[in-house]
Amino acid sequence: MFGKKAGTEELEAFYPIRPECVAEIPKTRFKPRAGKTLSARRWQAAFSETGCLDIAKVLRRIQRGGIHPSIKGLVWEFLLGCYNPNSTLEDRNQLRQQRRERYSMWKTECQNMVSVIGSGNFITTPIITDDGQPIEVEGCRVTSAVSDKKVAQWMLILHQIGLDVVRTDRALAFYEDKANQAKLWDVLSIYSWVDDDIGYVQGMNDICSPMVILLENEADAFWCFERAMRRLRENFRCSTTSIGVQSQLGTLSQVIKTVDPQLHKHLEDLDGGEYLFAFRMLMVLFRREFSFVDALYLWEPNGASDSNSGQLNQKMLKQYGKFQRKNMEAGCADKNNALAVFLVASVLETKNKQILKEAKGLDDVVSILGDITGNLDAKKACQEALKLQNKYLKKAKRP
Repeated sequence: MFGKKAGTEELEAFYPIRPECVAEIPKTRFKPRAGKTLSARRWQAAFSETGCLDIAKVLRRIQRGGIHPSIKGLVWEFLLGCYNPNSTLEDRNQLRQQRRERYSMWKTECQNMVSVIGSGNFITTPIITDDGQPIEVEGCRVTSAVSDKKVAQWMLILHQIGLDVVRTDRALAFYEDKANQAKLWDVLSIYSWVDDDIGYVQGMNDICSPMVILLENEADAFWCFERAMRRLRENFRCSTTSIGVQSQLGTLSQVIKTVDPQLHKHLEDLDGGEYLFAFRMLMVLFRREFSFVDALYLWEPNGASDSNSGQLNQKMLKQYGKFQRKNMEAGCADKNNALAVFLVASVLETKNKQILKEAKGLDDVVSILGDITGNLDAKKACQEALKLQNKYLKKAKRP
């Protein structure tokens, strides 16, 4: 697995880039490393005879060197909490089957309303008017006016999902196949029907795409996305008066104010104290600033089972990622105190001198941060985020 092709060439074999896009995308810096990266062999060795997973051992390996792409989808199902590490193989097979059946039921329900779902195609133009009247679209017929509010709201968003799907990870050869684009559209469309409270918001496509790429079975990809959204859905709750990531932007402001008061004051003087310039980074978890591979690496160190409850002892704490473990040890259970917040803070810190010297307005801050695309090392960014978290927690403890 870690032979002569180990490194960038090996990653390109798993996530090939369209030749015409190579020059446009951020450079991938993560490389699988023998003895550090979680390999298929070490992954298999982490299971007991009954199929229970030693998640603490797995997390230690991930934090040292990430996950090999050949097993990334399997590992993510545990990191996102789809399966309890203490479950047996038989338990998981039974749960997987139940989930696939439930997804199939929802998909059939959606197909009965919009026939193009599950057909291998998808739509990019509206199928009903704002008042529920059907619009003729090739390959997708709505036979009568829609009066049900939930159905109408869902149908009105489907073409927007399609437009976003077309723009999602366009550089990856995976999405040259329209069937793969349709798979992403199906998962997002069905999720927006099931979770009608949030529905669909632009940016969910960037979160869902890796699941569709990593997990061949559509239902399994859906459930991974659903688990990810349990952690992220409030980021996408927007209204006329607030944006979903506002709470995390508030936490970011507090972090910078605590660890770097000079930078915070400068940003406040530029009318940037609300940190709205970091909106996109938090919303889609650095999918635009890093390559596909590096962004996934950043998502992984905070992974942990969601199965534990009650009083935590040292053994249980080991079942959490390093970042989450530090939060819990410090008694900080705030969901807005997320790794992504400290990653943004670490990016600001790397640009501290330039922002203080050159930024005369928010446009300058945006421009300076825009220059980071493709120029940051994901592993170093993660290490800096952990250092900042440590610094912040220590200072926040002081009376």
